[in-house]
Amino acid sequence: MLRKIIRITSLIAILAGFTYVAINLGQNSTAAEIGDPAPEFTLEDMDGNMVSLSDYQGQFVVLNFFASWCPPCREEAPELQDFEEQYGDQAKLLFLDRAEPKVSVQEHIEEFNSTSTYLLDYNDSMAKPYGVRGQPETFFIDEKGIIRYHHVGPMTTEFVVETVNKYRKTPLK
Repeated sequence: MLRKIIRITSLIAILAGFTYVAINLGQNSTAAEIGDPAPEFTLEDMDGNMVSLSDYQGQFVVLNFFASWCPPCREEAPELQDFEEQYGDQAKLLFLDRAEPKVSVQEHIEEFNSTSTYLLDYNDSMAKPYGVRGQPETFFIDEKGIIRYHHVGPMTTEFVVETVNKYRKTPLK
């Protein structure tokens, strides 16, 4: 009986400790949230040009964190290419690669015949400011640079269109 009480007490103490740590980590988070300005960045594109998020001020941006080896990223690649082909002139689709060699990203682009803009985050420096834990994760950023929605997981063309239309000043045509 005494052993059972000790086990229960120990379990409660451990759970309380985890709860305390989780609450404090959440309060000290520096990651941007919905309604916050999207964290600025300047990263290299596939042509060696430096590209900043602020270059797209005034445009609706769909910012997708991905990795070429990631199965869900590969699953959504044709869907996002379809979105790019249909609506790329109305909403900017940016892919932010998470710490991969440029050659891996180039192979991904060629495999999926992608025409989107790919940015190379060689040291994964933007994951923390955006609160990204995995991939794919996508941020829908309005024309004023405010994060309007954060989606975790793969998306379909229809989902991207619906989400953009929900937050864009004028619907996609």
